[in-house]
Amino acid sequence: MENSKLVKLILEDGTEIQGQSFGAHMSVAGEVVFSTAMTGYPENLTDPSFAGQILVLTYPIVGNYGVPGEDLYESISKIFESDKIHIAGLVVNYYSDEHSHWNAAKSLGDWLKEYNIPGIAGVDTRMLTKILREKGAMLGKIVADEQDVPLHDPNLDNLVAQVSPPEVKHYGQGQHKIVLVDCGTKTNIIRCFLERDVELIRVPWDYDFTTLDYDGLFLSNGPGDPKMCEATIHNLQKALQQDKPIFGICLGSQLMGLAAGGDTFKLKYGHRSHNQPVRLSGTQRSYITSQNHGFAVDTDTLPAEWTMLFENLNDGTCEGIKHKTKPFFSTQFHPEAAGGPQDTEFMFDDFIEAVKEYKAAGKQG
Repeated sequence: MENSKLVKLILEDGTEIQGQSFGAHMSVAGEVVFSTAMTGYPENLTDPSFAGQILVLTYPIVGNYGVPGEDLYESISKIFESDKIHIAGLVVNYYSDEHSHWNAAKSLGDWLKEYNIPGIAGVDTRMLTKILREKGAMLGKIVADEQDVPLHDPNLDNLVAQVSPPEVKHYGQGQHKIVLVDCGTKTNIIRCFLERDVELIRVPWDYDFTTLDYDGLFLSNGPGDPKMCEATIHNLQKALQQDKPIFGICLGSQLMGLAAGGDTFKLKYGHRSHNQPVRLSGTQRSYITSQNHGFAVDTDTLPAEWTMLFENLNDGTCEGIKHKTKPFFSTQFHPEAAGGPQDTEFMFDDFIEAVKEYKAAGKQG
């Protein structure tokens, strides 16, 4: 990093921070957000939920274990959460241009270059995070060689349409037929399903899945404002009239809330970390969860037949909802982790059990 070029991070409030360039040396604009996760940057950077965002990592040393090589299973990655990097830019304190790990295939900087993603190092990321916590997530830009670019709010774009696949894909040959509505799904969600005797039908965000024969419906995570997904909400409203089990994660939880008749709102600075505590409603049972979202369901707007399933113990916001009589439920957090704690992966088992019960009731009927 001694001979690296200088670049600037400029926030919409006028804050300017100079740092060292790594990755692609170019200018880019996006929404500046922070994550307090201590590990897992290969997973974070490939999570489609980060699309359009300049990601600030608060952990002080980044890049020291490099980036692993690609390895495929069932045509999906065993390592990464999608087939490319989705962040707009990366902000770190200390970038380690030397790396050491048994499965490292390249450096973080070289990986960013492959996808034309700029990085800026030498930034006091904890000071920057204090600014974002006090003022909220802000628009910003990384400027290289004085090549200025205009600020841009990615939440005004339909980011889901940009990251969702254009065609239907099939995985596995299990006995439970699950439709996965891909709004920007992480591949570990697919892996979790394939470990549970599932035939998975992965459809685009705006696909009318109600025309398909399936046993259960899954709504994936994804980027941006859930209200942009009008087609998904419309199709989900039709599915909610039936009794087939439905499970949503992250954006999928927000879409379920909107389809049910509720509302969503933008959080001040979002939840992006591997240590968010949530409590199962009506109990004292709590879990540590992995999270990455900037919007949440407003539980006060939900119809009477819906209730909050999990509550965030830091700020009291909704971390999941459920229908009181039908097998519909969601989590705002990520039970599939990747990275982060796997304490709540049992939610996939709960969903498969609901599918089994639905199928058994159908046979008895």
